[in-house]
Amino acid sequence: MEEELLIRKIREGTVIDHIPAGRALKVLSIIGLTGGEGMVIALVMNAPSQKLGRKDLVKIEGRFLAPREVDKIALIAPSATINVIRDYKVASKRKVELPDVIKGLLKCPNPDCVTNQPGEPIDSLFKTISRSPLRLVCQYCGEAVSEEEVMGLLTKG
Repeated sequence: MEEELLIRKIREGTVIDHIPAGRALKVLSIIGLTGGEGMVIALVMNAPSQKLGRKDLVKIEGRFLAPREVDKIALIAPSATINVIRDYKVASKRKVELPDVIKGLLKCPNPDCVTNQPGEPIDSLFKTISRSPLRLVCQYCGEAVSEEEVMGLLTKG
């Protein structure tokens, strides 16, 4: 008998699928959800996946993602797909894309970087130098940032 994963369908909202195993809570954190907002959130972690081996999945009823939130998700879950649900059906589905240049989404960890100086109205600017494993480099000071550091920067208070 074939096993199935059963989670209630949502009427309107977003399904974030193909999240690497163990990262669903970080995805919720970077889009600012704690569970106290009153909306239905379904969370599945470490589910079997043919594509990834194991994966996480998040369903959020009544919430749609802004482009900036999707860009943040791409940094920690580059294999994710975003499904927009309308009237219980998938209205659109797209894979997140990690851009070559990331502007203003992360704070440079180098305290001496010009982007961290008081009075300097400069957004951070990182270039993607590796996608797997993720590695970025600040275009202003040359500071290299690893995948683990990116997750920490995105989920800081």
